[in-house]
Amino acid sequence: MKIYTKTMGTTNAANQILSYLGIVASFLMNTMAMAAYPDRPIRIIVPFPPGGASDVTARMLAEKFSQTWGVNAVVDNRTGATGIIGTDLVAKSAPDGYTLGLGSLSFAVNAAVHKLPYDSSRDFSMITITAANPLILVTHNQFSGKTVKDVIEMAKARPDKLSFASSGTGSSPHMSAELFKLMTGVKLLHVPYKGSTAAHPDLMGGRVDVMFDTVIATLPHIKGGRLRPLGVTSKERSTELPDVPAIADTVPGYESTSWGVLIGPAKIPTPIIEKLNKESVRIIGLPEVRERFARLGSVPIGNSPAEAGAYIRTELVKWAKTVKAAGIVANQ
Repeated sequence: MKIYTKTMGTTNAANQILSYLGIVASFLMNTMAMAAYPDRPIRIIVPFPPGGASDVTARMLAEKFSQTWGVNAVVDNRTGATGIIGTDLVAKSAPDGYTLGLGSLSFAVNAAVHKLPYDSSRDFSMITITAANPLILVTHNQFSGKTVKDVIEMAKARPDKLSFASSGTGSSPHMSAELFKLMTGVKLLHVPYKGSTAAHPDLMGGRVDVMFDTVIATLPHIKGGRLRPLGVTSKERSTELPDVPAIADTVPGYESTSWGVLIGPAKIPTPIIEKLNKESVRIIGLPEVRERFARLGSVPIGNSPAEAGAYIRTELVKWAKTVKAAGIVANQ
């Protein structure tokens, strides 16, 4: 019995030593990998077609990643299902920092509308908010209302008679209007179009009354006198239109901005997250990048992973509440 006990004790000790050595070896390998990161190409998945704000942002980041780190950084446009296909690819990628993604407001809206193949709150690493994209409430020149307050009073006097255009169900213009309805208690008739460009002729012609739309899409028409701005959806006034008040001046607490967020799959090691964050924030702060964002009507952000995560959690709750109030369902 003594020999048996001693043998078992020796075996247990050996196993513990082997286990410890395995942990040390794994730690050293991970440390070496993180110190070398990145040493191969980085892919940034954009779940939308080329040319949009997410695509432009991803390409700016990819270009600078390549310049700084000497590795090839590429943008991979994986479109479909309102961004779900590309986002799912990010969620299911190896958590090594070599596959990233660019999320937008649809990231939060999809979580409220669809049954997703991933968990929006748990399956991703948040790296940084890249930029915020405020919208503008605009109308045509024949519209009798001159202010946001006028729109609210007119809508309350004629429920579901005032119409608003959008670039599609679930889009940031649509969701901005739904949040406006929720916070003011008004009823507006939704007229969805296949994109902003398709909506603008009817808006300018007075066939629909108002529209929430992006700065970059509306600014040429505002400057050309074809559309009239009533309010911006950010808390502060737009630098592009400093004379246009914030909707929050009339509707306290109202804020609806589309945004970009650099993400990766969950469980990326913290040192890699920190390295990606530091470089991304540096890039976002570059004068030429800030100027490019300004041309897109975007406000550069560049915050910490913790701040980005907290903001996205808030947005998930906010838009879930708005989607429920609006009665938006999948395949609508």
